[in-house]
Amino acid sequence: VQLQASGGGLAQPGGSLRLSCAASGRTNSAYAVAWFRQAPGKEREFVAGIPMNGGNIQYLNAVKGRFTISRDNAQNMVYLQMNSLKPEDTATYFCAAQGLNLVGPNPRLYDSWGQGTQVTVSS
Repeated sequence: VQLQASGGGLAQPGGSLRLSCAASGRTNSAYAVAWFRQAPGKEREFVAGIPMNGGNIQYLNAVKGRFTISRDNAQNMVYLQMNSLKPEDTATYFCAAQGLNLVGPNPRLYDSWGQGTQVTVSS
């Protein structure tokens, strides 16, 4: 599965952004998708993940109640709706696919990655 992330940009604290991840290639088999983020000088961090059927969604504690991950399998799209953004959410965001439809926080679990999209939260 190949992935293409988009939707980043500049937002004010308290604002919202929606990231999109478009999948192509072997999308006829079940695959999970996760969003990770990486700030300068920090390790890549799991943000949210969703399996093919939308169940067992997982979130980083710091984004629970603010971010929502969803997917549209008919369109091969996965979204990350980010509300109540904080400056500490500033990072490059990546989407990643897991070919066994597993969701977890370890980046090494994932088989393919999209390019990053920058999210900057600043007044």
